[in-house]
Amino acid sequence: MKILLFKTILMALTCFFYSISQFNKYLENIKVGLEATGHYSNNILNFLTSKGFNVYVINPLQTNLYRKGQSLRKTKTDKLDARFIATMLITDNLKPYSNLSYHISELKSLVRHRFRLVEERSKFKVSLSRLVTIIFPELEKIVWSISQNSMLYLLVELPSSKDISECNLKHLTNILEKYSKGKYSRDKAIEIRDLARQSIGTNSPSISFELRQVIQTILFLQSQINEIDKELKKLIDTLDSPIMTIPGISYVTAAFILAEIGDINNFDSPAKLQSFAGLYPSTYQSGKFTATHSTMVKRGSKYLRWALLTATRLVCMRDKTFNDYKNQKLAEGKHYFVALSHTSKKLIRVIFCLLKTNHSYQLQKVA
Repeated sequence: MKILLFKTILMALTCFFYSISQFNKYLENIKVGLEATGHYSNNILNFLTSKGFNVYVINPLQTNLYRKGQSLRKTKTDKLDARFIATMLITDNLKPYSNLSYHISELKSLVRHRFRLVEERSKFKVSLSRLVTIIFPELEKIVWSISQNSMLYLLVELPSSKDISECNLKHLTNILEKYSKGKYSRDKAIEIRDLARQSIGTNSPSISFELRQVIQTILFLQSQINEIDKELKKLIDTLDSPIMTIPGISYVTAAFILAEIGDINNFDSPAKLQSFAGLYPSTYQSGKFTATHSTMVKRGSKYLRWALLTATRLVCMRDKTFNDYKNQKLAEGKHYFVALSHTSKKLIRVIFCLLKTNHSYQLQKVA
């Protein structure tokens, strides 16, 4: 049944592509519109743009609201969607889809893959914290983080407080010194071993087994993320983007920003780039009333929003101008994350200018 369905779809697409090819001489007057459907539309987008068609990719939220504005009935069919998309192509001022360059396309694929791996790693780190609380709850109080390499390699070899308490001091010291790169010495090994001997943690072989597997998964995911970071660095070096001259923007955050923005010429102003990232406040107004407290819209690229907020925090640590602006917002009584979002708007304006002009960032001189 599945094979038959696949063959039917393949035949339908073949017929469609053949029919489209008959209109080559009318390409300038033809508009092709479709809703953004993630990876499902990639192949047809590449095909249509390679044939020279003017393709318009429309946000499904936009078509949904347009359909609701045309009728009070809750009717949604493929025919109606096609009609509304055609109407929007005729009446709305839409921008045609611009095919991304090879390097930007590669970046986009890699950064989203990295984002998913980091999310997966975070889930296992939560499991790690839960398991350590059971087997050795006192450990978190005397180390910087149980997710640091020295603790991961310690617990993967000695996955219970009993194992740690019975471990040879020299061996325990070697593990800590090796994976902490010398930050933890014999004194820390003695402290951990003594605490393990007094621990109220549960000695359970099954929980120790689970802990080992969770740590091995975290280490594997980290190795995969490190490999992606190497590939991202190669691509960013090839692009030689001016945003890398902003202090605090790393290869990873630059990769996310460039991949999600794509072609900067798609944005007429920094405000539109800010809207694309979903970093603008919602507006509520009725008569003479205007709401003074409104939440962030967050309708846009969550990847770009994360990268901009992360980059803003790091830029503030290295650029006094940005840090002073953030402190000014904090002094006005704004919450830290509200002040950070305001500062990110300043960063967006800088990024927009650098990408438009291809100029390097210049630190402002402090009087």
